[in-house]
Amino acid sequence: MLELIGVSKKIAGITQFHKTDLAFERGTMNVLLGATLAGKTSLMRLMAGLDKPTTGKVLWQGKDVTGVRVQKRNIAMVYQQFINYPAFSVYENIASPLRLQGKSKSEIDHAVRETAEMLKLTAQLDAKPLSLSGGQQQRCALARALVKGAGLVLLDEPLANLDYKLREELRAEIPKIFEASGSIFVYATTEAEEALLLGGNTATLWEGKITQFGPTHAVYRQPLNITTARIFSNPPLNTLPVTKAGACLQFAGDQQIPCLSPTPNGQYTLGFRSHHLQLKSNKEARLAFKCRVDICEITGADTLLHLRFGDQHWTSLLEGVHPYTQQEELNLYVDPSHFYLFDAQGDLCAQPRAA
Repeated sequence: MLELIGVSKKIAGITQFHKTDLAFERGTMNVLLGATLAGKTSLMRLMAGLDKPTTGKVLWQGKDVTGVRVQKRNIAMVYQQFINYPAFSVYENIASPLRLQGKSKSEIDHAVRETAEMLKLTAQLDAKPLSLSGGQQQRCALARALVKGAGLVLLDEPLANLDYKLREELRAEIPKIFEASGSIFVYATTEAEEALLLGGNTATLWEGKITQFGPTHAVYRQPLNITTARIFSNPPLNTLPVTKAGACLQFAGDQQIPCLSPTPNGQYTLGFRSHHLQLKSNKEARLAFKCRVDICEITGADTLLHLRFGDQHWTSLLEGVHPYTQQEELNLYVDPSHFYLFDAQGDLCAQPRAA
């Protein structure tokens, strides 16, 4: 188990990461999800021992390793840049950490070939990294990390520099690699979709703070606050300021909808995701909003509409091709059961019946 107890980091008086507690169990996939500069890399560097926390301590299997140098820890780290030895073959790249560990020739050969097979690199073992595709180069970097048998594997946005097809390919492979290794994996990403594909557990980060941590799909469906909901929504979360008066939520002047939540009267924010704002009305999706199209993006099988409702900027993700023109007005519908209700402090006070 890896435990962070009250860790924080300040540099020149500026807080990089606020005091936090976090624990990762052996054999788990853990995602750090947040925007650029949210604190993902700072947190990983504390886990790895590359930086020492300003406060708190890091425990590995119950032992305090806060002051232990990274070279003496059983960890591996892969960055978004391909870090391979260009003069070495793929075989020698993968073998290099085992040679440093003083493993025998037969042990090295067995481990290299086993790891190469797992990462589909067997046919490239004699090649130099620069002759490989981007995906193969990143697989080589992953193989060198995994072959060490490290108990903790840190992946800092490892797919960010790959094209779409290669990202999709490796996203599908990483959970399989993780299952085969039995290590603790910590994977940093800015993409909510990537967190959902990887599964496991997710910690959402915002401005150096962890806003929520738990099973990935539970954090997505049950955000504790509006910050977490925004971090875990791509396209962005749609929001609408409302006033609760009696049994109704009022918005946009005289419009209102029933409020089943037993919350006090006052100011609230409704939140709902873009795929819940749809073209067709039905028995459930009966609440209509008259919106104006700002931008229409046709992405192939889907259409992403950037919309304006009053002074609110919304998005709607629609199945199929819908070539709307700029400034066109249309009615879009939402099932109220998909609404999150957040109070004035941003905390969740009513959960949707479906996500």
